[in-house]
Amino acid sequence: MAQSTLDTMPGASTGTVTVTEHLNFWAGKRVKPRQESNMEPVFEPATGRVLCQMIPCGAEEVDEAIKSARTAYLQWSKLAGMERARVMLEAARIIREKRENIAKLEVINNGKSITEALVDIDIAWQCIEYYAGLAGTLAGQHIQLPGGAFAYTRREPLGVCVGIGAWNYPFQIAAWKSAPALACGNAMVFKPSPMTPVTAVILAEIYKEAGAPDGLFCVVQGAAETGTLLCHHPAVAKVSFTGSVPTGKKVMEMSSKSVKQVTLELGGKSPLIIFKDCELENAVKGALMANFLTQGQVCCNGTRVYVQREIIPQFLEEVVKRTKAIPLGDPLLDGTRMGALISKAQLEKVLGFVDQAKSQGATVLCGGEPFVPTDPKLKGGYFMSPCVLDNCRDDMTCVKEEIFGPVMSVMPFDTEEEVVQRANNTTFGLASGVFTRDISRAHRVAENLEAGTCFINNYNISPVEVPFGGYKMSGFGRENGQVTIEYYSQLKTVVVEMGDVESLF
Repeated sequence: MAQSTLDTMPGASTGTVTVTEHLNFWAGKRVKPRQESNMEPVFEPATGRVLCQMIPCGAEEVDEAIKSARTAYLQWSKLAGMERARVMLEAARIIREKRENIAKLEVINNGKSITEALVDIDIAWQCIEYYAGLAGTLAGQHIQLPGGAFAYTRREPLGVCVGIGAWNYPFQIAAWKSAPALACGNAMVFKPSPMTPVTAVILAEIYKEAGAPDGLFCVVQGAAETGTLLCHHPAVAKVSFTGSVPTGKKVMEMSSKSVKQVTLELGGKSPLIIFKDCELENAVKGALMANFLTQGQVCCNGTRVYVQREIIPQFLEEVVKRTKAIPLGDPLLDGTRMGALISKAQLEKVLGFVDQAKSQGATVLCGGEPFVPTDPKLKGGYFMSPCVLDNCRDDMTCVKEEIFGPVMSVMPFDTEEEVVQRANNTTFGLASGVFTRDISRAHRVAENLEAGTCFINNYNISPVEVPFGGYKMSGFGRENGQVTIEYYSQLKTVVVEMGDVESLF
């Protein structure tokens, strides 16, 4: 048997990998595309080379995958929670065993540094392990009624759920969506982003190896047309989408036609508030973590950095010094801390935001330019130097719109009341952060910020035990934490009469 792409990873390096395997997966195996029309090249961000071809699934293929998932669901949903947990724990163990290889393939497809990708893969197996632990605890209530009658509730799965992933955390998002779904007894059909199609199918193979029934986690490739087929399909009970606000609105609209449940994890333009009494060293580190992970392509990034006026000079001096020192380059090298943006179009879009910010009066303190690494094989990669913008105002485009690149906008503020009002003056509400030594202020600001998460004296940590999701146009529903069980299950009430029926007729 030919060696799989994953098995070649130990000896792989940037610019050497081509993926030729089929990327669809249902009925327990990789599936060859029906037709090879509408092929889209998938690029390796660090080199600009073609990594593979993404061939979208049509209506017949989507239907096949959903039927396969439905068959698996009928079997899986009848298992006890502890039986499901055993399969999930085995899947988590296999991911741990293969973490380095999965992380390398993720880097080659996504462009982020290997240091970050390893963390992403660890979070993926932790998520599956966490929901395996919850699978056996799913239970209902017993309610005593008059005359010896009683009622009880059953927490039941929804059926076939659809997950639609994003390109910034391809493997991790597939785990975040599938783990709670499977723990509750559902099956899932997952569509990765067309720009990062290569690692979701690895997760499908791992679930099968762990003992999941064939079809429990299926992967269909495609872009908007395939997503539309999934959202409209009558056998789908729920859609969980991660991506942009405009696409999220379309997903919600399409899913509403057949009243499907929907979870939306959309964009953000999150505020990070730094008070003058903060521990400055930690605030600077927090601002870097809030802006430059995954080349700034993170939905919950704290890209509007509000710094109390008295400490702005010290803050800017330190943050610029550290931003200039971020090692850019080959994302598979251990010393690299920033890799390549996902695509040429994304790179041009982000550089366009920097140019527009300059034209609107912002000052570029560092970065914001295309970066060409010295290694010749990286010359065609989508690199840019991380950017810090000063003299920003709340009405600038760079402050109002999600850039999704390594661009930090810094603004001064004077009072707590003023900065909270400015922080909330946005249609988004995904995350927020505050740095202060004043414990009362920290909790007061956290209460008043209109966002699904508020980090106090840290930023961009995402433990799987903690719910994640947005307010306002950043979406609704949650991922991670115990509460997500409620978004992948439904409640049935059973009423039991122990005596005679009292009839009005």
